[in-house]
Amino acid sequence: MVTPAPSLPKDFSQLSLAEAAELLAARKLPPVEQWHPAREGDSAMEIRADGSWYHEGGRINRPAMVKLFSTILRREPGGGHVLVTPAEKLSIAVEDTPFRAVEMKSEGEGAARKLVFRLDTDDLVMAGADHPLGFGSDADNPDPRLHVRGAIGNGLEARIDRALYYEIIDMALAEGAEPPAIWSNGTRFALVDR
Repeated sequence: MVTPAPSLPKDFSQLSLAEAAELLAARKLPPVEQWHPAREGDSAMEIRADGSWYHEGGRINRPAMVKLFSTILRREPGGGHVLVTPAEKLSIAVEDTPFRAVEMKSEGEGAARKLVFRLDTDDLVMAGADHPLGFGSDADNPDPRLHVRGAIGNGLEARIDRALYYEIIDMALAEGAEPPAIWSNGTRFALVDR
């Protein structure tokens, strides 16, 4: 049986980056990439653009249920999303991205900076080579995202909330790089993907 992600031990804003790194290291997810059950179907579930989860048209209001389902979520090679266990694979509709990055902590400057994001499921993700940031190729219509898990380029992503995106822009512009970019965990991310 899969257990949901534990709640954060204290308010995210009070966590140090060292404490966040410990929580990241302790996080264990089910090996959904290794599961290929024969039984398939439709979960009658959807994740809407605002990050809310629905089942048969009714909103799932229990955060523990959303956390649990989020641990067995996977993106298929064709781009669709499924909830997968060793026994079955059920499709789930995802309107935009399955997660939202709702809070961010930054420590350091320039190439020494580390950015940790709290998702709407209380999961923590540190941006870096394994969890790249992307901003889209149109500077006039940014598409800020954070890779959460799965194959880069076809994995699960989090939409970065607008307020956090503006914080990232402010940090990048303050550092004066041309073209503007932000660093996290040793990786540089241009604010416009080329």
